[in-house]
Amino acid sequence: MDFLKLAKDRYSVRSFSPEPITEKELDLILEAGRVAPTARNFQPQRIFVAKSEESRRKLASVCKFTFDAPTVLVIGYDKERSWKNKLMPPYDSGETDAAIVTTHMMLMAASLGIGSCWVGYFNSDDVKNALGLPENVIVTALLPVGYPSDTAEPAALHSQYRDKSETIENI
Repeated sequence: MDFLKLAKDRYSVRSFSPEPITEKELDLILEAGRVAPTARNFQPQRIFVAKSEESRRKLASVCKFTFDAPTVLVIGYDKERSWKNKLMPPYDSGETDAAIVTTHMMLMAASLGIGSCWVGYFNSDDVKNALGLPENVIVTALLPVGYPSDTAEPAALHSQYRDKSETIENI
């Protein structure tokens, strides 16, 4: 698939089939996150895979936007491992690195015909506590993944983009 077509066609899936994705598909998605570029190649990303009924229930108790997906990837970074830019204190590359990782996984999923939805509306500490994640991890995104349900469709504004003149400027 042409990359630009993939990027334009991919949409946030908010209605999933209960059928779980295959282990092979999950491994490909996770590998895309593993090899994503990070600042100074410090690789601070931490990806937690919530597949069990119990872990998904715990996650849903602190975030209402898991959309009953059969798998939810919890993405964050190790604040002790992430690169710190001494020229721009207190900049920490961890959040940017985790965003790059999430994007790679989201696009890999789309290339496999698997839906996802980037979720950022949650409290990181609540997610960490609910799932018993390490204290040094900052959770930055949730990525519910699975096969789109028969009723899944792009949001109304999915294909509306600002004019290039509003977002791109030659200097």
